[in-house]
Amino acid sequence: MANIGSTKTAEKQISALEDTASAHVFHPLFNSPDADVILISSDTTRYRVHSFILRNTCTYFRTLPALVQRQQQQQQQRNQQAATSPTSPTAVSTIPPLPPLVIDVSEEDRVLTKVLSMLCGLYTEAWESIEDAEDALSLISKWDAPGPLSVIRTAITAPLFLASPIRLYAMATTFGWDEEAQLAATRTLPLDLYDEEYKPDLERIRSKHLLRLLRLHRSRRDEFKRSLDSDEMFEAGNSPRYMCNGCGEQLSNQTWRELKIRMFMEMDKRPAGDTLCGLDMEEWPEAVACWEACCTKPGCGRLNYSKLETLRDIKKCVERLPTQL
Repeated sequence: MANIGSTKTAEKQISALEDTASAHVFHPLFNSPDADVILISSDTTRYRVHSFILRNTCTYFRTLPALVQRQQQQQQQRNQQAATSPTSPTAVSTIPPLPPLVIDVSEEDRVLTKVLSMLCGLYTEAWESIEDAEDALSLISKWDAPGPLSVIRTAITAPLFLASPIRLYAMATTFGWDEEAQLAATRTLPLDLYDEEYKPDLERIRSKHLLRLLRLHRSRRDEFKRSLDSDEMFEAGNSPRYMCNGCGEQLSNQTWRELKIRMFMEMDKRPAGDTLCGLDMEEWPEAVACWEACCTKPGCGRLNYSKLETLRDIKKCVERLPTQL
């Protein structure tokens, strides 16, 4: 009796372990008993999915030899059932169903769950990071699934993605999303692309698209320099013989030239130009010296430049800079 009791206890323990293991093996959202395909993730989680969904949403599965062969076997079974049904109704039930086709997709659960949820029209949780979207796009590209691709495109202008504009630009240019690429390029303007910090992100971008981005940054810097050197807009600082309006004494433009160099360097590092004409610029030694520069003739002391008018003109120069790739 003791042996029988211990055997029953062991059987219960084994049964409990099997139930627990089963709960972890199959993903709860993808565990339909009538699904005929099982996808296995790199985390060993199993996903039961209908082959009909995979074939009709992904070109990859439509041409996958294993699924094509399975489709032919299913058709043979249907033909056999149709042939035996009129003469022997019970013969249909004797034809065993095909076992589920098992496919190892070598993707993590976090990626596979997202993509399959989009394919099956299930609720998809918000993206936690841009890395998640990049990994999902990699799988979507492999499977050639246009539906999930369009879903991700509608989401990539969210603040989470805009916070990483270089990676967003790489993503958008890879898939030919011109509007999103333009938005991302504009968001890179406050960044110094030559900083080592951004090297890994820049390496994600294809060469022709990287050149377009670098050209945008460089064209803003160079166009700004041409505006600063214009005699028409900044006559007082750029004219070789500009006279003091108070006494007619020739003025020195040294402080303006030094400020131009500082602004050019700032635009080179940060082509957005948002640090110009702001509080940061107020503390520049070059700016302080320029606004305080005055006529050196005894008894005059008139300021060389109008600070408000000059800042207004500098702001106009920034606003006119190109923004299109």
